[in-house]
Amino acid sequence: MTASVTTADNKPVLRLLSVHAHPDDESSKGAASLARYAAEGVQVLVATCTGGERGSVLNPGMDRPEVQADLARIRRREMAAARDILGIDQRFLGFTDSGLPADGEPLPVDCFAVQPLAVAAEPLVALIREFRPHVVVTYDETGGYPHPDHVMTHRVTVEAFEAAADPHRYPAAGEPWQPAKLYYHLALSRAWFQTLHDAMTARGVESAMGPLLSEWPDTPPVLATTTRIGCAEYFAVRDAALLAHATQIEPGANFMAHPRDIEREVWPTEDYHLARCLVESVRPETDLFAGLRPGAES
Repeated sequence: MTASVTTADNKPVLRLLSVHAHPDDESSKGAASLARYAAEGVQVLVATCTGGERGSVLNPGMDRPEVQADLARIRRREMAAARDILGIDQRFLGFTDSGLPADGEPLPVDCFAVQPLAVAAEPLVALIREFRPHVVVTYDETGGYPHPDHVMTHRVTVEAFEAAADPHRYPAAGEPWQPAKLYYHLALSRAWFQTLHDAMTARGVESAMGPLLSEWPDTPPVLATTTRIGCAEYFAVRDAALLAHATQIEPGANFMAHPRDIEREVWPTEDYHLARCLVESVRPETDLFAGLRPGAES
């Protein structure tokens, strides 16, 4: 069933579920949106499919033997810190990171990406039926980039979105619930990099994005941008959450290198593609809950 978005005293209760592959993904994709909605009183929950156990330590300052030896525990601690910074709730779904094997190398036999779809989706179906989100967000069919856990996260989320309302599917996973909308992240797009690079260059600010853009195929995006969430005032919260993942984020490098004042000026939104919609909503949208807010126009 799909329940009302109001309580008995007619106060809005909106719920947002964002599904990710590893700890840190929630902070690099859509984090400012999550922080904004949480600050506005939306119940926000991140589901993290794996613990990031087979990930690399990407911050040279943290690349030490004792960190490598205790990476699973450290990444859970980092996730807890990022969760608190964003002001959201978070659950691990209990699967093991698949790592990123080299071409031709097999995936580990116990990992998330090799699980049968029904096995991998059932915990998320159960979580959807328990939390009862109105909106679900995840990656598109490519996973955002070709990591096996990201691709599997997409598959699992679509399966759970479509199955959660059917009492005959996953009958042991709780009472049925139908989310109203499913979105895909459009984070870190070529257009985002190009816009920031051009803005920095025009202002005489050195940009490290040129080499990346020169290798990026000049092809149009597959998915249209249907929804832009204004959240520039939460970029600082996003950045603090990212830096909480200290094994993954090097301060001042890569995503942390561009001036935030320029980003707020030229790209003050986080962007999404509306993949499934069971309510009336006019595109383009400026709200993930367009069509769901009581008494509000879409």
